[in-house]
Amino acid sequence: MNATISVLLAVYNTPIWYVKRAIESVLNQDFKDFELIVIDDGSDEEHRIQILEYVSLHLNKITYLYHKNLGQSASINRGVQHSNGNYITIIDSDDEFKTNHLSSCLQEMPFYDLIASTAETVADSVKDFFVPDKNSYNELIHVDDCILFATLFGKKEIFKKYQFKSMYAADAEFFERVSAAYKVNKVDLRTYIYYRNIPTSISATLKTKILKSQNG
Repeated sequence: MNATISVLLAVYNTPIWYVKRAIESVLNQDFKDFELIVIDDGSDEEHRIQILEYVSLHLNKITYLYHKNLGQSASINRGVQHSNGNYITIIDSDDEFKTNHLSSCLQEMPFYDLIASTAETVADSVKDFFVPDKNSYNELIHVDDCILFATLFGKKEIFKKYQFKSMYAADAEFFERVSAAYKVNKVDLRTYIYYRNIPTSISATLKTKILKSQNG
């Protein structure tokens, strides 16, 4: 499947209504020349069947991959290897795109090789806007000041050359490595909807683990 943009979605036992919301937000983009690759990171049988049943309705746009649980970074790296687009971007399984997300990101590509962007963050409380700083887990940083995994958008060659590492803040670490050799920028788009009010989300789970480790 040739496409201008490859959208990568890693999923692991995410409730199907979140997965459907994420996928539908990709399918509803105003820019249509894309492929969506769903990388199932070892979901149990019930979740796997639900995803397969939904994906089978959109085989012209969606590729489904499955492997044992390896983590988000390894799953995205595998998705890159199977991608056909000139550009790569990511969506978390419990988030969504606004309809102009892909077209807005693509408009930045004449100027940069890789971008990250601000997101429209949905939270229940002020504290949900903050996550542990990658440089000091004892300090918190606002999500607007972070590099968010799923807001990354850039040339495929970059994602093939610089793979994500399995670590906290893998997104920021990736962005920093790339910045040494390519034109990168953090742009203010707010076209990605980032749900921080889901207790089982990847970011919330990581934050809980870090805070628990701090408290002994």
